[in-house]
Amino acid sequence: MTQGNEMEIEIFQMKKRWPMKRDLAHVTLETGLSMGALGTKCKLNTSRPICPDFFVGQKPWEPSDDWSTFNDWLKTRDASKVDREADVVLKYLKEQCNAKKIGVIGFCWGGMAVHHLMLKNPELKTGVAIYGVIKYFEDRYSLLHPTFFIFGENDDYIPLEQVTLLEQKLKQHCKVDYRVKIYPGQTHGFVHRKREDMNPQDKPYIEEARKDMLNWLNKYL
Repeated sequence: MTQGNEMEIEIFQMKKRWPMKRDLAHVTLETGLSMGALGTKCKLNTSRPICPDFFVGQKPWEPSDDWSTFNDWLKTRDASKVDREADVVLKYLKEQCNAKKIGVIGFCWGGMAVHHLMLKNPELKTGVAIYGVIKYFEDRYSLLHPTFFIFGENDDYIPLEQVTLLEQKLKQHCKVDYRVKIYPGQTHGFVHRKREDMNPQDKPYIEEARKDMLNWLNKYL
């Protein structure tokens, strides 16, 4: 929670006292996902994932919440107004963790925040926006850093026509590397789905998306 220049930051060290050459700042909307779990699943062995409170103490969105109220919820949690919190996190990583390269990953609301940060923050190196709701970032395509956009083919909240338009606009306006990938048959939340909730037919795509995410981060960090 931010208070002045202070912010609550939870840190999961994958290797204690390991000399760091990179950091991942991870923005998440999904309350069931811990950074420790993500680090274990994705084998982030050379980085230090962190999970700052970008909701600044407010209640996060729960998967069981009524989506008809999402716009009202969003009014007090604007993903395009995370710059102050991001600056606190970056300062912490550089001064306390000796971070040299910093990337950001975001899911859903966090995906929107990543999109914003890739447009505005010059200190980050790369980002992965995972099923970030596109409609709130229309006409914002001039990315500063390489960005990977991940979507599910059957996402009820992000129509494929929006994804197609995003790709077209990026092609027209973006001067840095980017990638937009749609995973067949996948729904909202598939990348960080718990093992016990995976269907056998979805598992290969979930594993592919996680591998793609790591490959992108390894390329630019």
